[in-house]
Amino acid sequence: MKRIVYTILASLLIFMSVPEAASAKSADQVINIGKKYMGIKYRYGGTTPAGFDCSGYTQYVFREAGVSIPRTTGSQFGAGKAVAKSNLKTGDLVFFNTSGRGVSHVGIFIQGGKFIHASTSQGVTITALNDPYYWGSRYIGARRVKNFDSAPAVAAPVQKESPYITRGEVAKVLADKLNLPASSNLNFKDVDANHPLAAEIGAAAAAGIFGGDNNGNFNPNESLTRAQLAKVLVDAFHLTGSSDVQFTDVKPGYWAERHINTLATNKVTSGYADGSFGIANKVEKKHFNTFISRLN
Repeated sequence: MKRIVYTILASLLIFMSVPEAASAKSADQVINIGKKYMGIKYRYGGTTPAGFDCSGYTQYVFREAGVSIPRTTGSQFGAGKAVAKSNLKTGDLVFFNTSGRGVSHVGIFIQGGKFIHASTSQGVTITALNDPYYWGSRYIGARRVKNFDSAPAVAAPVQKESPYITRGEVAKVLADKLNLPASSNLNFKDVDANHPLAAEIGAAAAAGIFGGDNNGNFNPNESLTRAQLAKVLVDAFHLTGSSDVQFTDVKPGYWAERHINTLATNKVTSGYADGSFGIANKVEKKHFNTFISRLN
């Protein structure tokens, strides 16, 4: 009898030792927890703030919010309840196929079409779910592992998506459009085999479309200037031809003069209304999409 009493008392003590505030009351609280670790670097197999992999990050964030979820991406994909993309809510787990072999990446959905995740290239970051250059085409589903209270909470600010296209994104589009063979021969210090765009960057480099800087880096997250993009597109699509097209900011002897002229000759660009090409301007995604559509 005494043993039974002791067992009951021990159980009560364990139950009472769990703080009531440990469980998040809203999905926004989960996101706010997740944002505390923005910038933490990616580490394969990582499950702590010393370095996270994707599922290690989601598990850690939900655990801190008082919600238990499995460790691996595949196991998390089988947890909770399946959710249609049109019905996503903040706090839902969103999954992607980045390897070509099924579910391989997970993040946490944020209202406004974003998700927070541990990226191999940027660490913990916020990305557009429907990013047309990578994540949008790799989305495969979502799971709701916790039904949070419906009471509104103050949402944390969401990072604004950049209007400019990056070198990595350009490599991705060109590798897909030109059906470039994948290459694992990566000679860039800042792009390893685990980078989400490693295959595309390797393919573009092997095709001679892209090179690195003087330090041996590819700089996948940096923007391109319009002059740099002119050279990339002319080389990638083997464009030829020349005409008397002139832009006010492209002087004779300028390093990209031939490429810009060839791009204009092929009616891929007509420059700005003021007669300039905008050689030093960063390439906006909307302009890049226009250039690519004209190259069909």
